Amino acid sequence: MTDAGTLGPSIEAHGVQVVTLGMRRGRPSIRGLWALSRLLRKERPQILQTWLYHADLLGLVAGKLSGVPAIAWNVRCSNMDMRDYRSLSGWTVRMLASLSAWPGLVIVNSETGRQVHERLGYRPRRWAVIPNGFDLEQFAPDPGARQKLRLELGLPGDALLIGMVARYDPMKDHATFLQAARLLLRTTTEAQFVLVGLYMGHSNKELNRMIESLDVADHVHLLGERNDVPAILAALDLATLSSAYGEGFPNVVGEAMACGIPCVVTDVGDSALLVGDTGKVVPPRNPEALANAWAELIDMGPDGRRRLGEAARQRIKEHFDLNTIVKRYERCYDELVSAATRVGD
Repeated sequence: MTDAGTLGPSIEAHGVQVVTLGMRRGRPSIRGLWALSRLLRKERPQILQTWLYHADLLGLVAGKLSGVPAIAWNVRCSNMDMRDYRSLSGWTVRMLASLSAWPGLVIVNSETGRQVHERLGYRPRRWAVIPNGFDLEQFAPDPGARQKLRLELGLPGDALLIGMVARYDPMKDHATFLQAARLLLRTTTEAQFVLVGLYMGHSNKELNRMIESLDVADHVHLLGERNDVPAILAALDLATLSSAYGEGFPNVVGEAMACGIPCVVTDVGDSALLVGDTGKVVPPRNPEALANAWAELIDMGPDGRRRLGEAARQRIKEHFDLNTIVKRYERCYDELVSAATRVGD
């Protein structure tokens, strides 16, 4: 809807055309609606699959105006706290709830997300709960990554690394992560913490003030947005997601598990379902519980964590392998087109 972003070039490198609408973030645009409608009339797709709230609304209007036979929405979150975001986002969610019977299908990546959106008033003709899938070749154990990252950070080869890959956003709750880091360092001074993602750099003054105020600066490494996330995850001893709300089926947790890294997550969305018994699940906004979970896994020692990581990768392989999830999408699309064809007849 805006520009190609950081992923556009890599998508095009796989031979997939990327078309952008040039819309400004947070600004409704008649020009963008018209551009999408014109593109749909030219391409004449059988299915229009939209992704996230604003695209769901724009796609529904453009798809109906352009005569697209089948429209599917995709919902990727659960209990969002809209007070942390622009009022337009809250309005969009309420509008979508009232329009939710119009698309032929609403796909959601978590059971928690489906339940939350039903409470918001979503009443689609059909739900499909399809969890995220993970590429077990791209995300895999990498013994060399461990030493490489520690060299980059100027740390000893046996340094204990706890990491989180997440953009700086209220829902990710970096404050709880950093407060837990302070608590853990009272008893485990060897721990080091790695934060990766958009706005996770030294130019983020708010984040850096938080780190300084908690007196953990000597143990926290800000790596910003990176394109080597598989290697970073594979280098960790523990991966964490400290989200306060809103998660559906968090990609970064499944990716870390696929790399053979045990995870500590907050009980938000379907995170607990994803981790199962291969890691730790703690209440959100609870630094003490997060620090205690880290400590329990640290006490297991390297061999104990390795065994837990192996179980985590096996769980991804058995339940959330990307190829399996792709087939579930394909079945949904086939059924959606067949239903649209019957209505058209």
